[in-house]
Amino acid sequence: MNRRAPGAPARRAARCRAAVARRHPLGHASPKGGGTRMTDIGIVGLGRMGANIARRLLRAGQSCVVWDRDPAAIAPVVADGARGVDDLDGLVAALAPTRAVWVMLPHGDATEAAIRRLGELLSPGDIAIDGGNTHWKDDIRRAAELRAKGVHYLDIGTSGGVWGLERGYCLMIGGEAGPVARLAPIFAALAPGRGDIPETPRREGRARNVEEGWLHCGGHGAGHLVKMVHNGIEYGMMQALAEGLDLLRHADSPELPEEHRIEVDIADVAEVWRRGSVVTSWLLDLTAAALAEDPDLAKYSGRVGDSGEGRWTVQQAVETAVSAPVLTAALFSRFASRDEGHFAGKALSAMRHGFGGHLEPKKG
Repeated sequence: MNRRAPGAPARRAARCRAAVARRHPLGHASPKGGGTRMTDIGIVGLGRMGANIARRLLRAGQSCVVWDRDPAAIAPVVADGARGVDDLDGLVAALAPTRAVWVMLPHGDATEAAIRRLGELLSPGDIAIDGGNTHWKDDIRRAAELRAKGVHYLDIGTSGGVWGLERGYCLMIGGEAGPVARLAPIFAALAPGRGDIPETPRREGRARNVEEGWLHCGGHGAGHLVKMVHNGIEYGMMQALAEGLDLLRHADSPELPEEHRIEVDIADVAEVWRRGSVVTSWLLDLTAAALAEDPDLAKYSGRVGDSGEGRWTVQQAVETAVSAPVLTAALFSRFASRDEGHFAGKALSAMRHGFGGHLEPKKG
């Protein structure tokens, strides 16, 4: 079906990647602090996002104390100006009161253990932050446990991925107003800023920091609740783009009458959609860059993972009796992509053969 278009796909891919890097639909790319700079902040977990969060803060003039269980992850961030320590105890000891420690670890046991240990190490008035993707109900529990020790807790949904260092991070924050206000300089440094996005009409009197890219969503759990639904929406948007491009890729299918077959260059379609169409988005930018590099996406298997938030979003829909068919179908499509044997398909074929003698189509 679709063949690689003549020309220079490598040059086109490079131009597209550069455009993605330059485009900042969330706002300004340069980190800028706001208000009074904190003395320092602790960062726990220096993976793809944790390390770049530290680097973005360092670029804004914010000092950081960092730790990861892998010493090899610490060294590059120290080279960029952070202060590294050997363990979580050392990190807390290195911070001046009142402390703030940002945990950026995978949800589950690693985050639970880190927050539990911080509850033992931090002093009344200190702030523990979970910036990863935790279920919002766990935030409510943790906040109550830490409150008994006088320690504040913030749950922060952090969106920006591997591009956050340059583009900035959209921050969705849950917790008490006091700690949020204290950390406003941190959030302002991490957020994208307004950039060249036009102001939304009739927002007079609303919090201006929202236009900078960070929002105090509400009480404990609110930040991760908003981020959870954000990720569920992301699943739906990605699925819609993928299905549409797949339809175009098969527009010349041999299943169609010959006079109805149309060959479409989907790399060019994705590119033209980026420019003034209703579906233009950062996700489309990234898709266009991938297709410009290889229209067949040959290095990908098509087995799509899920990190948990899509499942939680669907569970939330069930618990609140809210119809969410698009988000649910997008999640189930990811499950189907990983089931090569697909027993349900075998069962359907068996039933069709049983009642009508229908045979399975041969692999084309």
